[in-house]
Amino acid sequence: MKALKYIGIAVAVATTGFMASSFLSGPKSTTKRFTFPYQQAGLTERQAAAHLLNRFTYGATPGQIDAVVNMGLEKWFEQQLDAKQPDDSLKQMLQQYPDLKLSNSEIAAEFPRGGAVARMAVKDGIISKDSIGNAINKKEYRTQLSEYMLKKGYKPEQELLRQFINQKILRATYTNNQLQEVLTDFWFNHFNVSITKNQCAVFIPDYERDVIRPNVLGKFDKLLIATAQSPAMLYYLDLVSSVGTNTNARPARNQFIQNSEMMMGADSTSQRAKFIKQAIKAKKTQGLNENYAREVMELHTLGVDGGYTQNDVTQAARVLTGWTVYPMDNGYANPLKKLVENRVNQPGFLRKGDFLFTPNRHEVGEKVVLGKYFGPNDGYQEGEALLEMLAHNPSTAKFITKKLAVRFVSDAPQQTLLNKMAQSFTDHDGDIREVMITMASSPEFWSKESLREKTKSPFELAISSVRSLNATIRQPYQLYVWITKMGQKMYFYQAPTGFPDKGQYWINTGALLNRMNFGLALATQRIPGITFDLAALNNHHEPESAQSALLTYSKLIIPERNLDQTIKYLTPMVNDPELITKVDAAASKTTPTTQMNMAPSNDMMNADGTAKPKKAAGNLNRLSNVDYAMQNAKGNNNMLSQVVGVIIGSPEYQRR
Repeated sequence: MKALKYIGIAVAVATTGFMASSFLSGPKSTTKRFTFPYQQAGLTERQAAAHLLNRFTYGATPGQIDAVVNMGLEKWFEQQLDAKQPDDSLKQMLQQYPDLKLSNSEIAAEFPRGGAVARMAVKDGIISKDSIGNAINKKEYRTQLSEYMLKKGYKPEQELLRQFINQKILRATYTNNQLQEVLTDFWFNHFNVSITKNQCAVFIPDYERDVIRPNVLGKFDKLLIATAQSPAMLYYLDLVSSVGTNTNARPARNQFIQNSEMMMGADSTSQRAKFIKQAIKAKKTQGLNENYAREVMELHTLGVDGGYTQNDVTQAARVLTGWTVYPMDNGYANPLKKLVENRVNQPGFLRKGDFLFTPNRHEVGEKVVLGKYFGPNDGYQEGEALLEMLAHNPSTAKFITKKLAVRFVSDAPQQTLLNKMAQSFTDHDGDIREVMITMASSPEFWSKESLREKTKSPFELAISSVRSLNATIRQPYQLYVWITKMGQKMYFYQAPTGFPDKGQYWINTGALLNRMNFGLALATQRIPGITFDLAALNNHHEPESAQSALLTYSKLIIPERNLDQTIKYLTPMVNDPELITKVDAAASKTTPTTQMNMAPSNDMMNADGTAKPKKAAGNLNRLSNVDYAMQNAKGNNNMLSQVVGVIIGSPEYQRR
């Protein structure tokens, strides 16, 4: 490792060279079914417990290493695999977010999109049609819509998303079922959907709650099918609008158009007639959409080198036609819902909750995917059979288990480990729990090549920090703003790939400075709504000096590691009285404007995390209320706070 240097004339902080090089180098059994071979790797039991906690939780809390040792490492892991630990205190915290218990249909009714609100307000005579998008007094227009929503009991979408983001932070920090929550994040990222696609945004809370989290330790095929049938995924990858193109499908489309035109009647200017016109227009332009078929092969199952061709993608898309979303009321009754209700019990139709298979949109005829024949008239069963085939393909076993190994072992896992995990996936019918056991009980997981070889994402850094300090979080959204500043705007990643899981993705000059800046802001309690007692971590024994504090708190916050080099390189920083100011200034200079503007706090939230009315897009360039609150908080500038901040911002703490 290189020695720490000072950056520029404005900052006394560890050099990017040192930091970058540090990162870039690389059902419950009553008897013990497996053992962890950590002793073969030369690890003590406490070091092994620390490694388990680093990989399968969001970071150890004070005293947790002792607890795992006392319980027994394998027994602790079994408990995490069961994911049945009581979470009473967490459940109490989540009571403040009642909207997260709503079903998708309830959400669609209570959180109508902006355009739908405006149309309903026109129908009720609150605003004129001509004022939509052309209001002379925009403030008055927004006020009218806000008052209308309040009167009708409608809520802004931002309020739902705020609650959703807050609960994620609280779950990750406080749940006793840490492995389940880590895997929820992993699988959500694998089956990524994005808030940026408006049609699917309000369905994401249910997607994580009812589709991802309950299935993270079950069979992979069940998880795959559940994601495919979620409204969030159906909208995100456009499967909802994919319609068969053969001659047997077209008459059904034409009949729909004919029937719809008859339903309009003579009054072609009514709100209902306008809706039907839009439906007819959409129906006329519908056709085969290959987006989901492509991504389910490339990203969800086989992998880019999984042996499929473009023809397989097209054929798979044909198999999956007719998979759509059951119509939901969006404020006012959805006219399409009545049409579907009258037909859903007819032969060929299938409804599973919010999922709907419509045979009139499905392309009949024979299809061939990866050499397997589907159809010609199997309807819904074709799609389910296709997903089962993909889930059990040998390429899927390799692709999925490698992603798990990269997440939990290292950025470049050993091939011997990958072989064992893929075989376990195949032998146990895609049982994720069994694959996790195979991985954690393999020598490769404990080898020196794997220890400390994973870099924390911004989310992992923030959550591990508050866990290590035993912090109380009263304003979770404040952490979200910092996580975004460090480069990870959760749920907003647009590509279906999800965030990359390699250390080099997170490492650049601005990101490293922002991590140090975060550590100092947290430790000096400049992040509103996050409180803790640093003295209590050391049993209220006050260190005699900054150097003594550095030695003591490094061992508390980064336990069971050799910290000689870290202490050496951090020593100059703990005595610098201008460190906080210098780091903040350097971070501001090196952070790209686009990254600084990623946080939605300015146009979505007040400083206390409550929703505020939307503002013009240009306001994103101004200082947000949350940023202002953080930069102007009095905080705590004592010696111990600075020492702890430097430790959290250090390269060693970034490793897990």
